[in-house]
Amino acid sequence: MNSDKTQRPIQGSVPPSSQTDASKNKAADEPVYSIFTVTEKRLLVATASLAALFSPLTANIYYAATPVLADDFGVSLSLINLTVTMYLIFQGLAPAVVGSLSDSMGRRPLYLSCFVIYIAANIGLALQNSYAALMVLRCVQSAGSSGTVALAYALVSDIVTSAHRGSYISYVSMGAMVGPSFGPVIGGLLSYYINWQSIFWFLTICSGVVFIILLVWLPETCRAVVGNGSIPVSKCNMSLLSYYKMKKADKLGHQNASRAEPMDKSRPSVLQSFYILFDKETGSVLFYSAIFFGGYYMVITGLPSQLQQHYGYTPLQIGLCFIPSGVGSALAAFAMGRFLDWNFKRQARIVGMEIDRDKQQDLSQFPIEKARLQVLFPIVFMSGGSVIAYGWMMQYRVSIAGPMIFLLLSTFFITGSLQCLSALVIDLNRDRPSSASAAMNLARCLFGAGAAAFVVPMINAIGIGWTCTVAAGVWALISPAILYIIRQGPRWREEKARKEEAKARAGLAV
Repeated sequence: MNSDKTQRPIQGSVPPSSQTDASKNKAADEPVYSIFTVTEKRLLVATASLAALFSPLTANIYYAATPVLADDFGVSLSLINLTVTMYLIFQGLAPAVVGSLSDSMGRRPLYLSCFVIYIAANIGLALQNSYAALMVLRCVQSAGSSGTVALAYALVSDIVTSAHRGSYISYVSMGAMVGPSFGPVIGGLLSYYINWQSIFWFLTICSGVVFIILLVWLPETCRAVVGNGSIPVSKCNMSLLSYYKMKKADKLGHQNASRAEPMDKSRPSVLQSFYILFDKETGSVLFYSAIFFGGYYMVITGLPSQLQQHYGYTPLQIGLCFIPSGVGSALAAFAMGRFLDWNFKRQARIVGMEIDRDKQQDLSQFPIEKARLQVLFPIVFMSGGSVIAYGWMMQYRVSIAGPMIFLLLSTFFITGSLQCLSALVIDLNRDRPSSASAAMNLARCLFGAGAAAFVVPMINAIGIGWTCTVAAGVWALISPAILYIIRQGPRWREEKARKEEAKARAGLAV
């Protein structure tokens, strides 16, 4: 890609020509960002997306069995719903621990640990017969599965540069967003044709297959451990295939060809994700993302009760009605990821920055906020419009085709919006991506849990039409925050960089 030297630079950026020359000189001395090939990167991200699917899938596959569980355990439906709430709480808290540990110890040990805990919890849930055991094991199940979402976003940051990160993050987002859509379908089928225990045996078998894939194939990607992937690691961070490839490279004399130093390891801290929540720029993005995610959960959580009340659907039919939201999420993952990469390259041309697939660009003078959020502003209003249309069609009980079409459109636009925000959060925290994604998961889950608890009483009070209108109205009301972040983001990043540099100098002085 040729730099465009005739373009006027954005405010606060260096002249395009000097920036390009400096980038060329610096890039010539740097190793490639990742030694993994494009095919290997795609396989890695596909595996991470598959692993991340279990957290939202497990949360929603459980819904169809709640009435049966209440009958079998002899407790009220409210007590069974309390296990759902506890699952969401642990879904938000557990990644903070997993994310911090993985940024120092590596992704692979945490992946394997998460799946061991998750598989054990599923076996226990399938065999237990008391409400107390159900409550405890659901919390353990959530703690085991939820860390995989933070690890997936971190893996993308480990191996993909910012210029191409949008499309790769979309694959991870698709796994995280499709789970809530297809979970009720699978749960409804299993509980209807077999029993509720079969849900947990199904999760055990599926997660066991993925665990074997991780154990045999998944290499370590954490840059604090392996750099760009060329640094040898200990056995606990090495897969069998990675061990074989390393030995082969040693024999051929290629091991040092693209050797890179690892990033500085920071001491693990479970509070790291909470620190990120209170960062001026990242916190603003996370807060906006959480509100948007809360609205999404209001739509999804309110769907079963509306289908039952307005259309008299059975649990199996209700589960099938979640398919359009899954299709919308999948379509958004493919479309928005490529659109984000296109806009990044367009902004790079404007400031005269060359794009190298194998080198990470210096984003200190790059308008990354504009590259990620510029496409978000119009999508917010499209999301609100489709949600309002869905709500009022459901309110007036029109043909089910109408609500399903707008359910697909709303999840398409909402998923696309969340992808824009997720990409920016990772770009702003490239040195601690797992902790950043854990903070993002924490904010979203807490707002999602609140929305899930609040939506049914709200619908009962004002109706589904006005509930969706209120949600869309909140999105529109806070939409100027997007423009504010685009404008103030570069200054916030500069201030943060100066503070970190001052701390580093003070540490060296001591």
